[in-house]
Amino acid sequence: MTPTSLPSLPADAGALLPVRPRPLRSALRAVAIAACLPYLALKIAWISGSRIGIPEGSMLLDHRALIAVVNSVTVLMDAAVVVLALLLTQPWGMRVRGWLLGVPMWGATGLLAPIMIGFPVQVATSAMGGATTQDARDEPFLDGWVFDVVYGGFILQGLALGTLFLLYARDRWSHLWQGRVWDLPSAVTGRPVRALAVAGTLLAVFPGVMHALWAAGSTVALPAARVAQRTNDFYVLEGVRVLFVVVAVAGTLLLAFRPAPVLPVKVPLGAAWVGASALGAWGAWLTLTAAMPEADDAEHATGLLTLTYAGEMISGLLLSAAIALLLRRRAA
Repeated sequence: MTPTSLPSLPADAGALLPVRPRPLRSALRAVAIAACLPYLALKIAWISGSRIGIPEGSMLLDHRALIAVVNSVTVLMDAAVVVLALLLTQPWGMRVRGWLLGVPMWGATGLLAPIMIGFPVQVATSAMGGATTQDARDEPFLDGWVFDVVYGGFILQGLALGTLFLLYARDRWSHLWQGRVWDLPSAVTGRPVRALAVAGTLLAVFPGVMHALWAAGSTVALPAARVAQRTNDFYVLEGVRVLFVVVAVAGTLLLAFRPAPVLPVKVPLGAAWVGASALGAWGAWLTLTAAMPEADDAEHATGLLTLTYAGEMISGLLLSAAIALLLRRRAA
């Protein structure tokens, strides 16, 4: 979520974490940092001009300046995981303002969660004989081992960083998700929260329908190159995106309108956090990549495709804002 309003802790909040990190947190921190190293090493090598893992004829060899900029941005994004792993395991991390932690954790959750679900399913379908996107490309993109190394690292990052964040949030903000949904007073789930939830839900319908159509085999709004490259990987990814739309909307509406009064608050809150961040973060990333120039007209993003990604991003931000406002009100 966009937690610009997550409550701050008193100045002595560092006492909630021991001076020496607990063994579990130290181990998880080591895993999170180690999982970043292969990705960072590959990206830095590519920025430096190396072609390790890039076959001859790969589209990555075109637009070298643009690819170098994108690689530099992704290096900074993955380096942020290292910073977060340190912040979540040190006493000084408890004194960091909530939004300084919440915003990058929102982005990390949104970008990693779909990979953690989608990539294992893709591997499983490939093991059963399904074709992959790499198989369908007319030109090579990356050597197969690169995907295994990079996405395997992302999954480890997500597991380690997610567990660290849950432990940290339990120490700092656990009072915000205690009780059941019906315990949330109307002052917390009032008109502003509900308005944001409804607006985010309505905007999520369009990208949700588009992803569902693509998962079912439709080619509407897809570039010609994307149509030609549809494989099991493509359909799995589109199905995962539909899943996150449903999770984001359901979690947020359950909190805003309380239709399931006996449900523990942490259940819809967790669903809303993960789902809305996935919509917002991936929607923003896909909107950005859709705007990049392509050498082949068949690969240019259509207007409707870009609109789908933009709608996904905006709906994710609105749903996240609803949850952030709800947490701020409950903290008050």
